Order: sequence, then structure tokens, then C-alpha cells
Amino acid sequence: MSNPLRLGIAGLGTVGVGTVRIVQRQAALLTARTGRDITISAVSAQTRDKDRGVRLGDYAWEDDPVALARRDDVDVFVELIGGEDGPAKAAVEAAIESGKHVVTANKALLAMHGQALAEAAEAQGVTIRFEAAVAGGIPVIKALTEGLAGNEITRVMGVMNGTCNYMLTRMQNDGLSYDAVFKECEELGYLEADPTLDVGGIDAGHKLAILSAIAFGTQVDFDALTIEGIERVTIEDIEQAADMGYRIKLLGVAQMSGRGLEARMTPCLVPASSPLGQLEGPTNMVVLEGDSVGQIVLRGAGAGEGPTASAVMGDVCDIARGLNLPVFGVPAAELKPVAKSNQASPSSYYIRMELFDKPGALARVATVMGDAGISIDRMRQYGHSSENAPVLIVTHKAAKDALDTALAALPGTGVLASEPVALRIEDA
Repeated sequence: MSNPLRLGIAGLGTVGVGTVRIVQRQAALLTARTGRDITISAVSAQTRDKDRGVRLGDYAWEDDPVALARRDDVDVFVELIGGEDGPAKAAVEAAIESGKHVVTANKALLAMHGQALAEAAEAQGVTIRFEAAVAGGIPVIKALTEGLAGNEITRVMGVMNGTCNYMLTRMQNDGLSYDAVFKECEELGYLEADPTLDVGGIDAGHKLAILSAIAFGTQVDFDALTIEGIERVTIEDIEQAADMGYRIKLLGVAQMSGRGLEARMTPCLVPASSPLGQLEGPTNMVVLEGDSVGQIVLRGAGAGEGPTASAVMGDVCDIARGLNLPVFGVPAAELKPVAKSNQASPSSYYIRMELFDKPGALARVATVMGDAGISIDRMRQYGHSSENAPVLIVTHKAAKDALDTALAALPGTGVLASEPVALRIEDA
């Protein structure tokens, strides 16, 4: 049998502890499946004496993750610290410089520094594996780089932040306001220390940037994404979308067109009958579309100790088997800079607004839409008890710049009582 594969694990939070548990509990299974013993040489975390509910006394301890990354008895550095810079980045760079493979769950690090790290790793003949960085336990990275390697990927789409999906589901199923559900998630500890990482779409945007790089052979470019969070989604939006057969999701979409890469993480309406529309609670879902395979749907837990640690260990097992792929599926030197599309593909849109309840208000709105080249599919005026009238419009497919023109012109009609909210309707 080959020599053991020795791990150094930096970060003993939820995922780090879960990874230790799998190594300890499944030692015989891991050996049978990889042909090598997988062991832990040393660990690192901020606090040494904390009771983490797992046996750590058999492993060396390093206070400094960079020192852990440089240890001679570590073959694979497992980075579970988090953060795009600071100790995580320094330790990963040290591991690569020392000729060690890296396994990480750090989507922010890869979204912001993935190209430079990939180039450094491939120059050293080592790899960076990061299945756990995107969609938790769902093996979407492996699907793109291995299972679908013979496909030209046409679109990547998905719900990639479980907290946002939980919030939108709670609003949908229980008629709660955004503010009420946000407070509940704070109390339950579901939100990041900086909640905008979740509700602002940034966490999910990091994941989409990584997936689009793999899918389309481009350099990771987080700045090429259009990002909008769910903060402006109201219970009225959710109820009115449901009335028309839609659900609202924080949806990531990346596709390549002749105009360049379209990549956005924004609230969208999707058909209630679609797999994405039926997705409930904190679950993640990624939809991949290829020229040969068609559409495949991957669904599962997007976070948590077990699912994310499972993804970490899947990467460790591949390294134990000797699999050393380019970091993003093709050599980093061959990844193309992102050419961002300056125009989104045409789509139908949902538009909500309040109008002053006076004669001719709807006609003025319809005129502005028509002048911008937007055809109205459906228009509804809901019952109201105030002096303002809630109005909902669903358009036929229209260009985004036409929509922007119409939205900019609507205040000039003198009939708007509130700023319009516009959400894209995505074919799912």
C-alpha cells in the first residue's frame, strides 16, 4: 500500500470538526476507496482549549496556519478558515510554495484571487480542490470538470444561498414580511456576521463567479457579475408572483453569448412548477445545461457540518487517488479574461408600482411602456383601501435597456406614488 496521505487542517469550526469526524469515523472506508490511509498530522485554530466535541489530542497543534501549511509531515493543506485575505490567503500561498496540495471551502478567496492561486499551484505541480466552496455537499465542481467535460456548457443557473432561499420560502409559506423573517434568521444564527454577504447576494455571487469560470473557460472575475440582493422583495411581490404561477428566488445565471459573458445574481421569478420553483427551505440547487447532455439538475444541502465536510473529503480522496487536474478544469494560463456582455439577453419582466388613484393613470404607464418598445403581457390592479392603487405588470420579452428607459421615464408621468420594482422572469 502507498504511504499515508497526511492532512493539516486549518480552521476547526463547523466544517473543520466535521472533516476530522469523517477521517476518524470512516478510516477503513477511505482506505478501501483510495488505496491509501488518510491521516491527520496537525491542526490549527484560534483557540486551543475549546471543547469541540471531537478528539484532537493525537494531532500536533499549530497556532499559526502558515506554519501548519509549511510542515514537513503535511501532504495536503485543508483550509477551512475563511475570508478572502488575511491568514487564509497567506496560508494557502505558503502551502503552494511548499509544494503541497490544497483543499478549501473558501469561495471568497477563490472568487477574488483564484487566477493567481491557480497559476501558482500549477507552476508547482500541485492542485487546489474546492468542491466545498460551492453549494455545500452538491458535487457541482466535479460534475463540470469531469462528468460534463465533453460538453460545451450553455448555461449555469441555480439557487446557491440557503439562507436567502429559507427567507423567501418562509415569506411565501407563512405570509411573513421580509423584516420579520430577517429578524428570525438573526436570532437563529443563520446570517453571516455581515448579513449583506447573504441577503445582498455577495456569498452566492462568489459561488457563481467560480462556476462560470469553470463552465466557460474564463478567469475568475467577481467584478464581472451583476449583483442585487433580496432586500427589496416584499411579501406583496411574493403573493402577487404566486398568483401568476411564479416563485421568487435569488437566482444566479451565467451564460455566454456572442456579446460576451452574462453573469448575474439577482432576485428573479421562476415558474412555480419548475425544479427551482419547487425548491424549499435552505436547500441549494444548481442547473447545468450542455450541448450534448441537455439539462441536469443537482439538488442538496448547501451548508452544514456533514454536507460541507463530505465535499472536503471528496476532494481529499481524489488527491489520494492521484488525480491532479488543472484548478479550473483547463490550465490557468489558457483561461481567457472575461469579456462581459454589455447587454443582458431579452427577458420578460415583472414590474410592481403604486399609482395615484386617478383617471388615466394606467394609460400613461402603458404609453411610456409602448414608447420604450415594451409590450405588456398582463396588467393587474389589485384592490386597495388607500388613495394609491397597487399595479402589477408582466411584460413580453424585452431588452434590458428598453426596460431601463421605461423605468426612467415613469416618474415623469406624474402618476407614480412609489418607486417601481422590476424583477426579471427567468425561463427555468
